[in-house]
Amino acid sequence: MYRSHNCGELNASNINTEVTLAGWVQKSRDKGFMNWVDLRDRYGITQLIFDESRTDKTVFELAKTLGREFVIQVKGTVIEREAKNKNIPTGEIEILVSELTILNAALTPPFTIEDETDGGEDIRMKYRYLDIRRNPVKNSLLFRHKVAMEVRKYLSDLDFCEVETPYLIKSTPEGARDFVVPSRMNEGQFYALPQSPQTFKQLLMVGGMDKYFQIVKCFRDEDLRADRQPEFTQIDCEMAFVEQEDILNVFEGLTRHLLKEIKGIEVDKFPRITYDYAMKTYGNDKPDIRFGMEFGELNEFAQHKDFPVFNAAELVVGIAVPGAGNYTRKEIDGLIDWVKRPQVGASGMVYSKCNDDGTFKSSVDKFYDQDDLGNWAKATGAKPGDMIFVLSGPANKTRAQLSALRMELATRLGLRKPEEFAPLWVVDFPLLELDEESGRYHAMHHPFTSPKPEDMALLETEPGKVRANAYDMVLNGNEIGGGSIRIHDKATQQLMFKYLGFTEEEAKAQFGFLMDAFQFGAPPHGGLAFGLDRLVAILGGQETIRDFIAFPKNNSGRDVMIDAPAAIDDAQLQELHIKVDLA
Repeated sequence: MYRSHNCGELNASNINTEVTLAGWVQKSRDKGFMNWVDLRDRYGITQLIFDESRTDKTVFELAKTLGREFVIQVKGTVIEREAKNKNIPTGEIEILVSELTILNAALTPPFTIEDETDGGEDIRMKYRYLDIRRNPVKNSLLFRHKVAMEVRKYLSDLDFCEVETPYLIKSTPEGARDFVVPSRMNEGQFYALPQSPQTFKQLLMVGGMDKYFQIVKCFRDEDLRADRQPEFTQIDCEMAFVEQEDILNVFEGLTRHLLKEIKGIEVDKFPRITYDYAMKTYGNDKPDIRFGMEFGELNEFAQHKDFPVFNAAELVVGIAVPGAGNYTRKEIDGLIDWVKRPQVGASGMVYSKCNDDGTFKSSVDKFYDQDDLGNWAKATGAKPGDMIFVLSGPANKTRAQLSALRMELATRLGLRKPEEFAPLWVVDFPLLELDEESGRYHAMHHPFTSPKPEDMALLETEPGKVRANAYDMVLNGNEIGGGSIRIHDKATQQLMFKYLGFTEEEAKAQFGFLMDAFQFGAPPHGGLAFGLDRLVAILGGQETIRDFIAFPKNNSGRDVMIDAPAAIDDAQLQELHIKVDLA
């Protein structure tokens, strides 16, 4: 056997025990007559000692040839360590080595395999297998495993059944761009990789599976960012004979379970807010409620006061920033420049300082008196010592700009604490949203989401006002999951396709299999999918998902380690009946 113990489990109780260990050389310290080597594996580090007076000469000399990341096996005796290291579990002991075998020599790694490495992101992505040896990445992957196991345990205990669904499916026009796969045996035809198992899990409900889940890979060919990869993992779930409340209770329970088992945190409150309330109060549909700074609408108190910028605006809205009353003019000007950046797009910003004596000092004192500014303070909940920042313009655009400012200020003020968790549900989303360029409505979630029954009549007259039987789970300002009650009858599904601009022929060609299935006794059903990558990252105190994925892509969608995507040879292209003209 290569090892009797791992490198993280030996302690003082093992003194005088003969052991065999194997792992990688973390580092060595050669003092001439004495040589110490730190041996590392996934479980920890154990110090080895090679002593000229106690170690076989051949073994002693061989130890001097060891380089960083050599793979070795040693046999020896556990002895008490003279200079103890209280920072590691094995710090009271070391191994007096009697036998040494070099299992594999190693080149000097391109960066140090340490918690604080000298390797930049690009080089670590290229040598990802080396990066995984570092504790931060290794522990992130182990943390992901723990979360996934707790998910499986919780859902299995509630009688959910894990079912695998196909990866080679049919391309659909809804949602993001598909990754497509040419079929060699069916010339000119293509599979698509699934953006989600949506229709298959609905068919499983038709099949009577009742409670389904799957931790599943999904694929979207879209632009990337820190919390998005071309391939990602969902905790995909569906339930039959349920209403919205049933689903919210089950997955609120899952979230509570994960926070308790993974983080040791009991969550008391799990608020539910409507989409309209979220947009009006926070400017987005995934609000971070770990802190305040809720929006205060100021049209009533800011317009018709001879200030043309506000008078011409559809919306005047502000937030009270706690303790920001002591900001210098330089700091305020810096924030004004920040909101003017193209990424935010504001044309400017007005501010009002709430003095400790109850008076106010604003950048628009020429137009507003103390009573006006006092009303601003009431509307935004400002207190003495706070600063009110105000934006104005088109309603939707201005809310998005103020939302970005709110999050930026919260980050600067240290209010977005990674070890504090504030989950909530956002409900009653619009069923449809209008694409201004095409003039067509699109499903805000997907075309299988059921409208609120009481809003069905509005589909003909005011489709933009129809609410969906849909819900999102939000955690610390991130959407971690979303779902809906599904349409389960053919007539309603056909009607939905009609309002989405599908002809009968298009709907039948794309989704005829699903509507056919609805005619054979489809039960009422609904579900939800959590984004596992994002959920794990947030539970791990981060918002970047890359370190919680074993082999991630970069921001260009490339795997720089294996150099993919890559060209394929002409013979393969001919087999697939594909002609490529790069001229």
